[in-house]
Amino acid sequence: MAYETIRFERADKVATLTLNRPDRLNAFTAKVHEEVRAALRDAAEDESVRALVITGAGRGFCAGQDLQEVRPADHDSGRDLGQRLDRNYNRLIRSIRALAKPVIASVNGVAAGAGANLALATDIVIAARSASFIQAFSRIGLVPDSGGSYFLPRRVGQARATALFMLGDPVSAEDAVACGMIWKCVDDAALAAETATLAGRLANAPTKTLGLIKRLMDASAANTLDAQLDLERDFQRLAGSSEDYREGVAAFREKRPPGFKGR
Repeated sequence: MAYETIRFERADKVATLTLNRPDRLNAFTAKVHEEVRAALRDAAEDESVRALVITGAGRGFCAGQDLQEVRPADHDSGRDLGQRLDRNYNRLIRSIRALAKPVIASVNGVAAGAGANLALATDIVIAARSASFIQAFSRIGLVPDSGGSYFLPRRVGQARATALFMLGDPVSAEDAVACGMIWKCVDDAALAAETATLAGRLANAPTKTLGLIKRLMDASAANTLDAQLDLERDFQRLAGSSEDYREGVAAFREKRPPGFKGR
């Protein structure tokens, strides 16, 4: 597929999806959603892809919805905004969480509104020191969407999340690390190299197992301890029957690096 608003590249078991509207800080339009969904399908179906990086072109990661695309009638009908969420943003977030491969957000600049929550929907977030995260919804009279009210309280706690949603204040990358919102902050010049190293590690890991870990993490917040123990048992059976488990044990015994295949 020829893309107009994103770039989608594959190399060394890693796919990189770059939001590519730098003049609009990579804000979402219906066309962006359509192309991102296509790229996510490609990443899911391509067995040679074992990790996905999502990043943005230019000086921003993603500024959320492109308000220039919002029609005047949308302001008069909450239903229209809800339909937009079901048609685009909710499908996007569900697709990322359903992808049985590790997903990295490499945040190279501002991540605002749905852009911030796109990053939080991934498995690991690494950010440039100059990046920031803004829950900007209340600034225009909206509630958080794109999974923000699910992901953010689980990462930083309800009190901090509520304040960030209501106040809409920016959070620097360093503060985002300190409060547990994201995994790591690096110097701007090092972001690309650090992201490539991280993606390479994940792409050469037992990626079937990483997909199961992803499902465990999603279930843990709602499960009781007993339910989570049962799920761990069931997923351990699946992991224990994989080629990667056999390879990992053999490599340990033979004192050599494992050669995982993601199977």
